[in-house]
Amino acid sequence: MTDMLIEFYPWAKALHIVSVIAWMAGLFYLPRLFVYHTEEVGSGNETDILFQTMERRLLKAIMNPSLIASWLFGLILVFTPGIVGWDFVWPWTKGASVIAMTWFHMWLAMRRKDFVAGTNTLTGRRYRIMNEFPTLLMLVIVFSVIFKF
Repeated sequence: MTDMLIEFYPWAKALHIVSVIAWMAGLFYLPRLFVYHTEEVGSGNETDILFQTMERRLLKAIMNPSLIASWLFGLILVFTPGIVGWDFVWPWTKGASVIAMTWFHMWLAMRRKDFVAGTNTLTGRRYRIMNEFPTLLMLVIVFSVIFKF
């Protein structure tokens, strides 16, 4: 099993990076859709239904699969011998940030359900502020992995 993980390492790393890019794109775009949905669209009209469709498809067809792939290939990397030094701080900061990013993903999914139910109470300003959360987490992750504190 160890030999297989080592041989698969470049593929796992490449697939992890690609899936994270797709996931991050969705994490940046969905809150922006929520801003426009809140400020420009309203509810109960054709444009509301269009936005709900775009939000659902983004979440279900891009974000959810890329979340799963990011976790899958990330865990393969974690279990590949010689890749992660657990005596350093960086794997722990990266792990905590990935868990926080996953929480944010789930928070966005709950907010999408609010739009579907017509019960969204958050403002466009609040969605703009929350849109910065994945950027901060991305910085922690990238700096942790590159500098290996």
